Amino acid sequence: MSTKGALYKNPKIPIRVRVSDLLKRMTIAEKIGQMSQIERLNATDDVIKNYYIGSVLSGGGSPPLPNAAAKDWAERIDAMQKAALSTRLGIPIIYGIDAVHGHNNVLNATIFPHNVGLGASRDPGLVKRIGQATALEARATGIPYVFAPCVAVCRDPRWGRCYESYSEDTDVVRQMTELIPGLQGDVPPDSPKGVPYVAGGKNVAACAKHYVGDDGTHNGIDENNTATSFHGLLSIHMAPYYTAIKKGVSTVMVSYSSWNGDKMQANHFLVTDFLKNKLRFRGFVISDWQGIDRITSPPYNNYTYSVLASVTAGIDMIMIPYNYTDFINDLTYLVKYNFIPMTRIDDAVSRILRVKFSMGLFDKPFADRSLINQLGSQKHREIAREAVRKSLVLLKNGKSPNETVLPLPKKSKKILVAGTHADNLGYQCGGWTIAWQGLSGNNFTAGTSILQAIKNTVHPTTEVVFSERPISSDLRDENYDYAVVVVGELPYAETAGDNMNLTIPAPGARTIRRVCRVVKCVVVLISGRPLVVQPYIEMMDAFVAAWLPGSEGQGVADVLFGDYGFTGKLPRTWFKSVDQLPMNVGDKDYDPLFPFGFGLTTGTEPIKSI
Repeated sequence: MSTKGALYKNPKIPIRVRVSDLLKRMTIAEKIGQMSQIERLNATDDVIKNYYIGSVLSGGGSPPLPNAAAKDWAERIDAMQKAALSTRLGIPIIYGIDAVHGHNNVLNATIFPHNVGLGASRDPGLVKRIGQATALEARATGIPYVFAPCVAVCRDPRWGRCYESYSEDTDVVRQMTELIPGLQGDVPPDSPKGVPYVAGGKNVAACAKHYVGDDGTHNGIDENNTATSFHGLLSIHMAPYYTAIKKGVSTVMVSYSSWNGDKMQANHFLVTDFLKNKLRFRGFVISDWQGIDRITSPPYNNYTYSVLASVTAGIDMIMIPYNYTDFINDLTYLVKYNFIPMTRIDDAVSRILRVKFSMGLFDKPFADRSLINQLGSQKHREIAREAVRKSLVLLKNGKSPNETVLPLPKKSKKILVAGTHADNLGYQCGGWTIAWQGLSGNNFTAGTSILQAIKNTVHPTTEVVFSERPISSDLRDENYDYAVVVVGELPYAETAGDNMNLTIPAPGARTIRRVCRVVKCVVVLISGRPLVVQPYIEMMDAFVAAWLPGSEGQGVADVLFGDYGFTGKLPRTWFKSVDQLPMNVGDKDYDPLFPFGFGLTTGTEPIKSI
């Protein structure tokens, strides 16, 4: 069938007509290809053309070449796009990436605070602007689809993905779904509910994840089981998805986890009956990385069953980074022998095409080179710096009401900056930064460490001494006016971050003890969640939860030294002991160290002397 003059190629025709026209022209091989998302490493021109691949992704730490600049990304993705467009029907690929706190896989991109910090800001408008900036930086590299936002309502900080959650409170998470119109653009008032919407070439398709209950697993164990009633699922975990759908989110990613023992990747009731039919979601549903493999234990055991169960459940696009030929062969077999009806395949492909048409991929499939200078722009870094300021939560300010410490004076004789996290951009960015699990050091991307920010801020005559691991005897002899101690967690992502004790990693606690016993100290904690601090809180003069602030450490100094006041409020309950977990606001016998919503405020005038 010739495609000359085909309706699907006409941008003036309604999307539903274009989808219908294209779908009826497609072979089963072309349809199954559209349902396949493969890793960039495997996306050669021949693979894309021969298997009619519908989507490609970069996994965490998967750039097109080492130290790839925006133009390098755009050139490689455009090359893949040309391969897709050279096929019989010329269906463009949709390229996806984990831009979860800015365009975080890309060298010199702006790295915003992780979601837990943004939840502390309580500022949906700020989060929307972060979405707009992230969309521009993604488009600068030719990428039109991001796997964000995570709308989990983390109920246990032992979970390794808790920093990807805005809050333990459902309402706060729902407010922060403003990232979606930031990424995609505002849904027009007359747009039908549940229909995906992307405003244009400066916006990207978003993805609400991970559906549903990944945030309520037993003991916070990643990819585990969430045991709760349907009412509990709806009232806590499902509500943000309803909000995301109203805001026109293009895709929803299904969780690795289970609900009452049933794997989400194979849950027909929640994916098809509820998400698609009850909530009327009209975008496409995507699996997580090798997600369908984990339907069975051990993973990839009886893979044909996993393909059958996931596609029948209602997953439309399958993230099969490596074993795409197995998936394509098994799904072809299952359709050929009527284990999966063609109506299910057509539903999946129609949804995928709807998103591609709605975001203009057919009409403008290539990277817009005029956007390249958006990556890491000063304007975006200023937004990130503002986000850092608003995310900081002041939990203690002085050992008595009449003895406040913050804001700090800029002009002093000599001050100490101490701790492993004071001069480590990688530590302050956390996981999902250039590499999947994050990195250590200051040379892997652009940004400002907290130490450098302090040096930038204090008076030129103030001597700043840095010691990563100070020695007690040295501290007594140096006569410091005050110390800023910056310690915290090492970077992690997903299961690697599961932590049953939540203590401050060594030598953090030792550094706090050594410094705070001798020098008036402000402790700044860099972490993706509350940690055990009760044994040390009395010796601190001031205590700041900075979360994972990202690349713009200057925002920390802005508030420590009083150019801006502290305004952040705890997005999570700060426990006394891990024995209390899980513990969330509203629980019976709620007895936190600092309650949900707590946060001291300060003005913008540094005190005269400390």
